[in-house]
Amino acid sequence: MDEELYDVIIIGGGPTGLFASFYAGLRDLKVKIIDSLPQLGGQLMELYPDKYIYDVGGLPKILAKDLVANLEQQAAYSNPTICLEETAVTLERLAEYFVLTTDKTVHYTKTILLTSGIGSFQPRKLSVSGATEYEGKNLHYKVADINHFKDSDVLVLGGGDSALDWSLMLEDVASNVTICHRKEQFTAHEMTVQQLQHSKVQVKTPFVVKELVGDGENIHEVVIVAKDKSEQRIPVDHVLVNYGNVASLGPLKTWGLNMQKNSVVVNEKMETNLEGIYAAGDVCTHDGKVKLIAVGFGEVPIAISHIKTFIDPKSRVQPLHSTSIFEEVK
Repeated sequence: MDEELYDVIIIGGGPTGLFASFYAGLRDLKVKIIDSLPQLGGQLMELYPDKYIYDVGGLPKILAKDLVANLEQQAAYSNPTICLEETAVTLERLAEYFVLTTDKTVHYTKTILLTSGIGSFQPRKLSVSGATEYEGKNLHYKVADINHFKDSDVLVLGGGDSALDWSLMLEDVASNVTICHRKEQFTAHEMTVQQLQHSKVQVKTPFVVKELVGDGENIHEVVIVAKDKSEQRIPVDHVLVNYGNVASLGPLKTWGLNMQKNSVVVNEKMETNLEGIYAAGDVCTHDGKVKLIAVGFGEVPIAISHIKTFIDPKSRVQPLHSTSIFEEVK
């Protein structure tokens, strides 16, 4: 048990949580990060470390794993205590601090910043007979190494950003890429859809998967069916499923936080309804919210600055610019 009292415990070690660690260092706060995964980086590292990220300002494109590496280096500015493979369970508010109990130990902090994204998550599975027997073989829900698909026939299932991004990234790696979506229109960003339309990727819409044809070890063909009941057979070496995730905030839902669907409601200061508890990134919602990494990065300075004034009312919400702070340190 770590009996030290921290200024802020950040629950969630994804991109938003890592940036929050850095910014908390700028505001001279003592930081601890807690995450249930075995490594920092959240979904970026768990599901698609080799996928490009395009929506971060100043970075035309960057591999997810490289973005996380940069964020970890930046987060180290606050010299945070990091607790991995640890899940927050209960929270008790005492007079001047919180007692946070996880599935491993007890922590003490003056404030909490929730940056846990969508919470615990599992990929939404392909609901076709026999699919489970091919998981871990040539049916995939994440990509650890894109070169695993080199010179292969790959079928990508899904219609969102991840499905289209993977299809475009695999275009120059695999020998052939086909994307299949159950609807006529894709739900990815418009520019990505335009790139797909001008690529070599074969597009099958609107089709749904009817059958997997294989030998128990590997899928060899996927039978897809259109609305008019016509069928096509797609030869495959690999099937990559991108149907999104089934997510839950788990025990956080028992803390008395105001929730809207699976998101924590915050105000313009990134405060929740519980004093001393703040949230930023995909875990939270407010009027006009757009759930992107870039938005989470923007919410962090607001949350951390108000955490600073909550702990020390004499401090300013508006800090010095980071360049000024670093110049002072020098």
